[in-house]
Amino acid sequence: MPIELDTSMHPDLAPLAWLLGQWEGTGVAGYPGLPTVNFAQEISCTHDGRPFLRWEACSWVLDADGTWGEPFDTEAGYWRPLPGGEVELVLSHPTGVTELYYGTTEPAKAELRTDGVLRSPAAREYSAAHRLYGYVQGGLMWAIDMAALGQPLQSYASAQLSRAAAAPDEPGV
Repeated sequence: MPIELDTSMHPDLAPLAWLLGQWEGTGVAGYPGLPTVNFAQEISCTHDGRPFLRWEACSWVLDADGTWGEPFDTEAGYWRPLPGGEVELVLSHPTGVTELYYGTTEPAKAELRTDGVLRSPAAREYSAAHRLYGYVQGGLMWAIDMAALGQPLQSYASAQLSRAAAAPDEPGV
């Protein structure tokens, strides 16, 4: 017998409900020792009725003419709201890095800092990050500062995304 999932939103998710949906847009990344890159990004933020959000973000390098090129970055994880407007975010990257973020939520805003970074022996040096997400005029905007490659915490990447159009057979978000 197939498993039926409860897709009604858990009430604990209310402070993060603005993140739900499919998002797409563009951004830019630049950091000392790394090339500056314009990228296209798609984000999926879903829930299954339990008190956490599933997060997947994928991005691709944009060529000079705006054509999607090679994969740039990908991450997957979970947002977990806590009492008192606090939130945790756990992210894994295929580059051998797992991050645990802790922060706060306000209406249409989440601000987080790494509480822990776990790296495989083959991963690049990376020690900390600060992430800011906001729901601004119907869009998702985010910015990330990081400390890596021997550099102190500083701006790394940002993007502006819009809700993706729902497929004809799927409900709108």
